[in-house]
Amino acid sequence: MNVLAAKVSRAVRSVPSRDAVLRAEGLGKAYGPITVLSDVSLDIRPGEVHAIIGENGAGKSTLMKLLSGHVRPTAGHISIEGQPVEYADAVEAEALGIVLVHQEILLAPHLTVAENLFLGKELGRGLLVDDRRMNQLTAEVLARVGSTARPRDEVGNLPLAQRQLVQIARALLEERKVVIFDEPTAVLANDEVSALLDIVRALRERGVGILYISHRLEEVQAVADRITVLRDGKMIGTWQADDLDQRQMAELMVGRELRMLYPAKRPATSAAPILEVVDLDVENGQQIASFQLRPGEVLGFGGMIGSGRTELFEGLLGLRSSTATTVVLSGRQLTNRSVGSLMEGGLVYLTEDRKGKGLLLDERLAPNLTLQALETSNPELTLDGRREIGLLKSAVEKYDIRVPSLLLDAGKLSGGNQQKLLLAKVMMTDPSVVIIDEPTRGIDIGNKGQIYEFIDTMVRSGKACIVISSELPELVGLSDRVLVMREGRVVAELGGEDITEQNVIYAATSASHGRQGRDEK
Repeated sequence: MNVLAAKVSRAVRSVPSRDAVLRAEGLGKAYGPITVLSDVSLDIRPGEVHAIIGENGAGKSTLMKLLSGHVRPTAGHISIEGQPVEYADAVEAEALGIVLVHQEILLAPHLTVAENLFLGKELGRGLLVDDRRMNQLTAEVLARVGSTARPRDEVGNLPLAQRQLVQIARALLEERKVVIFDEPTAVLANDEVSALLDIVRALRERGVGILYISHRLEEVQAVADRITVLRDGKMIGTWQADDLDQRQMAELMVGRELRMLYPAKRPATSAAPILEVVDLDVENGQQIASFQLRPGEVLGFGGMIGSGRTELFEGLLGLRSSTATTVVLSGRQLTNRSVGSLMEGGLVYLTEDRKGKGLLLDERLAPNLTLQALETSNPELTLDGRREIGLLKSAVEKYDIRVPSLLLDAGKLSGGNQQKLLLAKVMMTDPSVVIIDEPTRGIDIGNKGQIYEFIDTMVRSGKACIVISSELPELVGLSDRVLVMREGRVVAELGGEDITEQNVIYAATSASHGRQGRDEK
């Protein structure tokens, strides 16, 4: 028996707990002939963190939606404090004390933070809405979750990370029996993650049951009391958290022993720069940077959330107002920069927000794949559906996009497969420079390894890649050079053995380091 098989054999078989606040027995869900989850039995006890881990598509989000009333099961049943329940909807589940913090941001962008928190349950003062009281309570719960947002801020103007914290605050506005977190830290920086984990621990101390999903196994190890592993829609087993290290968790998720996650480092390149940017100034001095990128290398951009990395590249692509002394792409100086002109020059950009800006979730896979390269995919005057399906088949095979049907809508794919579709989409134009913002946000470890392999293969073929990442191990593991940003400016360049997590953090947070970097520039 190998190590993995031995670990599986030592799984804690679910022995029903008398004090379980929420229990699922034989839970399953099918959509027509397709079964996405089957025979899951587990419980959540007061004052414990029960983590659910598994690859994208393993059934984790489906399980969360079943337990929180967003989707009805087709098999099995749910009980709360020993009493069988059949939720009519998520509102009824919340009334019974069960709330889900979604992975997707489900807030009204044109309303304020306070209006979002109290939407549908506004506080009154006589015949009027008590805005003062709602703002006061909003400020209190925002402070609890470590958010810097203010009650009167319009949600649509907040950074993605702050919107997620507002969503968490909304779930914690009232007392709960069970709080279900579905990838709550996917868009958070390290300090924000630490604050969230403190909130989870505080909820546990108050006797709240926590069901916690995360692809960040270090988080699971830090807060979980028990761990349940799902694979391909089935439950593999439940373990005491102390019995598993991160590598064993990953191997149970993918069903095999793992090799090294990051590709071997590439030899240094002396090629002439393919992209040169001098004094790129975004939105009147908010972000300023100069850098060069060479074929055959990965240039990483690090820094804390709010350091200006995404804004800098949105400025480069003309998505924000910007000026630059020089932008040279493949030997050609660019004066009028836009997404279209840069794409024609061989530069493409993968947004960090694949759901909101990267893909058309309600459209089928083929149009999503070919939309950015219509001249290549449809050389005639009319759309060629047969040719598009052929290109989709090739992309599915090349990028290992796992789909039950080629006719599926993009929004029905798991996060990892959506990211691989987005990568396939931008590669349709055969670019020479690829900018990827948060390449593996919300993606499981198996798909992470594949994304890293795709990046490595692309760069070894002579293309160049810029990676913007908030995950320090990813930044260190992928990059040949790292530029660190702080307060909108590049404050350090790291290469070779100097690329370490400690050096990136120091450069990103040290005021003295930041002043030195600005003086040198």
